[in-house]
Amino acid sequence: MNSFSESYKSAGVDVTAGYKAVELMKSQVAKTLTAGAIGGLGGFGGLFELPTGYKNPVLVSGTDGVGTKLKIAFLLDKHNTIGIDCVAMCVNDIITSGAKPLYFLDYIACGKNFPEKIAQIVEGVAEGCVQSGCALIGGETAEMPGFYPENEYDLAGFATGIVEKEKILKSDTQKEGDVLIALKSSGVHSNGFSLVRKVFSINEETIKRHYSEINTTLGECLLTPTKIYVKQILSLLEQVEVKAISHITGGGFYENIPRMLPKGLTAKIEKAIIKTPLIFNLIQQTGKIPERDMFNTFNMGVGMVLSLDKTLVDNALSILGDDAYILGELVQGEEGVILN
Repeated sequence: MNSFSESYKSAGVDVTAGYKAVELMKSQVAKTLTAGAIGGLGGFGGLFELPTGYKNPVLVSGTDGVGTKLKIAFLLDKHNTIGIDCVAMCVNDIITSGAKPLYFLDYIACGKNFPEKIAQIVEGVAEGCVQSGCALIGGETAEMPGFYPENEYDLAGFATGIVEKEKILKSDTQKEGDVLIALKSSGVHSNGFSLVRKVFSINEETIKRHYSEINTTLGECLLTPTKIYVKQILSLLEQVEVKAISHITGGGFYENIPRMLPKGLTAKIEKAIIKTPLIFNLIQQTGKIPERDMFNTFNMGVGMVLSLDKTLVDNALSILGDDAYILGELVQGEEGVILN
């Protein structure tokens, strides 16, 4: 390709850097391609053929970013895991409808296109797609000098999944006495980082501080990728009737659990049951944060909450494995969430 503009380069945009970044990421993207993906990188749109075997297929889409967790990646100069977070935030949302992710697209906006750095970001995106079984069929890298600092970027993504219409999870099937199952999180995931950064006054020095409470540096702990639950939940849905699922993202317990509940039902949870990673204790103690604010901001160790009939709990737990445990039950009430 002989595309090149000296004038555009003098304004801060080097189109040849974009071409190099694409070449560097091709092998990573290739690992994600599934049977429905058509063509490769370079087209104006990503093509995906819908799978057969559905009587009345419904597409489910989700979009999200990584938020200010990116600041941690900048300070550590580590960029090959943040893409996992981007994929996770999207696919974990659409799996709550019972949808199997089909494909993913990413958007990277940066102050300067460093091809090797862009390729590292996409490496993480590709790994997230592999973990969730979806194809990375396209994306965009926008070099925006003067808008973003030279060494910073933003990352967002978009996922589409598919589900048989009659198998879409419907919250109105829930009743009093249904059991809530928790799936453990891998840590803070990708929410609440503006508060985390304030609590620890995060900079180049504090991010590298080792804490005995978490047995690692603060930065390494915080950069732990968001857990992707897709394959685990799809396996469960094939064998057990799940009534509703909630992804515990920004807003924590108090915002997200009520989203899965019909009017008149409340989630009753015993706080002592919750398996909370030590990082959350460190955040709360260091920032002197009220307990309610912690549960209204962070996942507190619970990445997903599933609702199902109590007769199916033992079977569900055996399928889900060690990451799952009983969190609580549904009772009558309008509070949404009761934490005792």
